[in-house]
Order: sequence, then structure tokens, then C-alpha cells
Amino acid sequence: MNGVPDSEVADRYSTIASGFSARVEAAAGDGWPSPTPCAEWTTRDIVEHVIGVHRRVLGYLPGAEADAPGPDEDLVAAWNADTAALQAALRDPALAHNVITTPFGEMRFEDLVSRMVCSDTLVHTWDLARATGQDERLDPHAVEVAWTWMEPAGDRLRQSGAFGPAVTPPPDADTQTRLLCFLGRAA
Repeated sequence: MNGVPDSEVADRYSTIASGFSARVEAAAGDGWPSPTPCAEWTTRDIVEHVIGVHRRVLGYLPGAEADAPGPDEDLVAAWNADTAALQAALRDPALAHNVITTPFGEMRFEDLVSRMVCSDTLVHTWDLARATGQDERLDPHAVEVAWTWMEPAGDRLRQSGAFGPAVTPPPDADTQTRLLCFLGRAA
């Protein structure tokens, strides 16, 4: 991917997914109705959203379908299955390098995962952690990669309505805090 070793996206995704998995497992059940930093979303809503993003992206692969999570679906099991499927696709060079047509244009599957899935899952890991009183620290490398492409995108990211207005970070903010504030979260 643009001069980055092929395993970088798969490795970074695996790290991000592990962090999300830990927060999901701790929040499951009693934690599902907890309010989150995402206005009007509970922890269950966030997990359903992240699973839905994974399924939509997996749906770009040949022969795959993109179903939204059902209201009675076991979200922990669904998350484990979908993240395993995505990791397998990233480890398969034919699938990872497959050029797909997305709303953002043509790109390799792993490039879509690198930007959309990794960033979405990373930020929602923090949302789950904040909502349920868990460790809010995110993987520093994953944060740097997300910041590297999101910050220059600026207001183009906000046009979708998926992010609130930026919050001014403290002057001594680290990259994670700057990223979260940029995405409208008061870190």
C-alpha cells in the first residue's frame, strides 16, 4: 500500500480489532444500553454500526453479501466472525490487492480497510471504552496512521454528517487527543 509493506494493514487492523474485541466483551450484556459519546447511540448501537461497516466492506469481495446485524443477533459472535473474515481477507494477497469500486473511487480492498475500517473501529473503540469506564488508550501507531489521512481531509470528512464539529484540543495534546477532538469528541 503506497510503499508500506503488505502486512502493515493486516497487522494494524489485527491490533485495532483486538482492542475493540476487548471493549466489546467487557461491555456485552449489561453494558449494551450505556450511553456513548456518539449522540443517540448506545454501546449496542456502536457495536452494530462497526459490524455493519465490516459487512459492507466485506461485501465488496467477490461472492460476499453485506447484511446489517439483526436485532436479535449475538453481537459478540457476529463481531468475532466478521473480524475473522476481514483478517483472513487481508492475509490473502489476491483479496487484499483486489481492486474494488467504492463510493470513494477504485482502490485496493486493503486500502479501503486501512482508511475506513481501521479508522472507524479505532475511534469507536475509544467510544466504547469511554461509555463503559474501560481503558481509553488506543494503539499509538494506529492513531498516527488515522491522523495522517484524516487531518488533511478536514471538513470533507464532516460533509457526511458522521462527525460533529471539531473540539479545540488542549495545547499540549497528544495525537490521540488531537484526533478525537478533531472528530468532535471531548477527550
